Amino acid sequence: MLQNKIYQNFIKEILKTFLIILFGLSIVAWTVRAVNFLDLIVENGYSIATYFQYSFLNLLGILTKLIPLSFLISLVIFIVKQLRENEFIILWTSGEKKAKVANLFFILSIFILSFYLLFSTIIAPYALNKSRSLLSKDGFNSFLPTIRIQGFNDSFRGFTFFVEKKIDNEIKNVFIYDSSNTLKNLKSNRSETSSTTIVAKEGLVQEKEMILFNGQIISENKSNLKNNIVKFQQLNIDLNNLQSGTIKQPKLQETSTLVLLKCIFDFGINELVNCSKTRKEIITVLNRRVVLPFYIPVISLICSFLLIKVKTKKNYFLNKYSIFFFSFLTLLYAELIIRYTGISKFVGTLFIISPFILIPIIYSFLIYGLKRESVSK
Repeated sequence: MLQNKIYQNFIKEILKTFLIILFGLSIVAWTVRAVNFLDLIVENGYSIATYFQYSFLNLLGILTKLIPLSFLISLVIFIVKQLRENEFIILWTSGEKKAKVANLFFILSIFILSFYLLFSTIIAPYALNKSRSLLSKDGFNSFLPTIRIQGFNDSFRGFTFFVEKKIDNEIKNVFIYDSSNTLKNLKSNRSETSSTTIVAKEGLVQEKEMILFNGQIISENKSNLKNNIVKFQQLNIDLNNLQSGTIKQPKLQETSTLVLLKCIFDFGINELVNCSKTRKEIITVLNRRVVLPFYIPVISLICSFLLIKVKTKKNYFLNKYSIFFFSFLTLLYAELIIRYTGISKFVGTLFIISPFILIPIIYSFLIYGLKRESVSK
């Protein structure tokens, strides 16, 4: 009865530490990423609400990637803390075997594995896909934040502009080059015009509308390669047709796991364009989502070697630093090799079978070490 309460407290403490570390690391990484996302406002003109929604949805993708490292740190911290404070002595003196505690860590790692699989295969792809669709539906909110003083801006497709000065919503010395037929309403003969250049001394910007004063429109003619020049005192330009340069098609990391599996096994109607050309990348993405979580039990078994009492300080293989290093090396191995699983069948097979080979081997060495320790007593 006492042992069960102790084990429950162990599980609660490990999970508590795991969640704190996971969210702590995720917030730090998300903050750095969110700074890069400011380009959505500054360069692409999206609203602040869209920015925050997009950033929050990307937090789930960041959180998923940090689960193995967070579990490793939390488990090492827990074991080292218990050993330092002699908390395990209550169990050892009551006749509990260290192998049972190691099994507890392993079972807990299976729970974390399931937690990882849930996020990597369902929640994270759905959230990332939602964030990408958010950009394609909302579009840019205002043209004004995208204006950079004395710098060319090509954030919009086929639309380049330059402004020498900007005071609030007033702009001076404006240059616009349109090669994508965005400003089609300004062209007298749209079929023969390849590009339009607008030069103006000053202007005003109001959300998705630009009002220019004292300038000229230069239209390049395809047929005779001559330029048509039209001067104006005031020109109202509707910017609703501008298309942001932001990628709106979901990437493989943002695509549903079910869709990726359909693509690999040619089952049903594929929802991916050029599925055969992206097959190697899809294999890598699926391995990251489905196979990588199985390296977590390997980490738990390596960390369990901390339970073996080190008799001499010269035993460099069983101290806390070396155990953490070997565990981290396992994660590093998985992260490095996973990048090549779609390129080489051998590497792919090696990556898939590695955790299932390592688990029984490491467990056997662990049990052997624990038995040897008990016999030597």
